[in-house]
Amino acid sequence: MRRLCTICARGGSKGIPHKNIRLLCGRPLIAYTIRQALASGLFAEVAVSSDSEAVLEVAASYGAQTLIRRPQALATDAAPKLAAIRHAVEAVEARRDIRYDIVVDLDATAPLRLTSDIREAVQLLERSGAANVITGTPSRRSPYFNMVERASEGGMRLAKPPAQPIYRRQDAPITYDMNASIYVWRREAVLGDAPLMGPGTELYVMPPERSWDIDDETDWAYVAYRMGSSASGAEPG
Repeated sequence: MRRLCTICARGGSKGIPHKNIRLLCGRPLIAYTIRQALASGLFAEVAVSSDSEAVLEVAASYGAQTLIRRPQALATDAAPKLAAIRHAVEAVEARRDIRYDIVVDLDATAPLRLTSDIREAVQLLERSGAANVITGTPSRRSPYFNMVERASEGGMRLAKPPAQPIYRRQDAPITYDMNASIYVWRREAVLGDAPLMGPGTELYVMPPERSWDIDDETDWAYVAYRMGSSASGAEPG
């Protein structure tokens, strides 16, 4: 199968300015994801989409094979990421005059994944016949047991009240936190109007220590700590 990897990295970030090219343990953040994609050996092409020339220049210096200049309308805080991924896929296919079978999007803000996570998520899609694969990690809080919300009639209630009372967290249905690390699609699924999750979606489970998505300075500090430890998982190369 012909596979395309997309990495969508805006120039702006409210939580951490210029996050995608800020140095993390000596390398720009986006560099870790590019190197993982290349090291996986899965992809005919690794494409980076950004509205920032600085991001694209850094991406090229770390081996990204195709640079996509993202329209400003797809680079705002409110713009859905799936639209940016579709734009990147269509741009690469038009430029190369080819069609890909599988599209894998890797989030630049999740550098603690392993290259084996990428390979196994893709294998899950290809052997299962799923339309797409998302990644997640077991939830630390359960909507059936200790995750609450404000009730419309006042007061608090469980976010997802169970049919029968649950007295131990271990007895609650298993739930997962999406970790925004790896998304795998068949071409027709990513370019169609299907939602991110549906009957054809499979889940690839990753451990908590590889499921950190950098959104603020606290996340940044944790990931830097993990990379500096022997259990880094960042595979800086």
